Amino acid sequence: MRKCERAARAWARGARGRHSDRGFVTAETAVVLPVLVVFAMALVWGLLVVAAQIQCVDAARTGARAAARQDPADAVVKVASEAAPRGARVTLSREADLVRVVVVADPPALHGLPFEVREEAVASVEQELGAEP
Repeated sequence: MRKCERAARAWARGARGRHSDRGFVTAETAVVLPVLVVFAMALVWGLLVVAAQIQCVDAARTGARAAARQDPADAVVKVASEAAPRGARVTLSREADLVRVVVVADPPALHGLPFEVREEAVASVEQELGAEP
């Protein structure tokens, strides 16, 4: 009988030890879960910023191509604005035989941050066929 009693007491001690860890697991989960949520949100926001940067690159290149073909300034800004992220500012400047298109946008989702997504493209003005250089 003594062997059975000792085995039962040892089993009871082990069972109590396992049950006492339940509070620690809950506390660890309560601390780690918000950290994981914030980390996932930061990753998503970073991907949105990268996507906005790529849109700015495409918009600046599209605008520079249109300006190099000597399209009117309004048409260049319109074409670049259509390719740019929503709310982006497009500027066009001409210097001698170069055109410069700058696209600037606020970062998506968090508009109060002190930086902006910006891209610039420069192209040579194309000569018209039959025109003398």
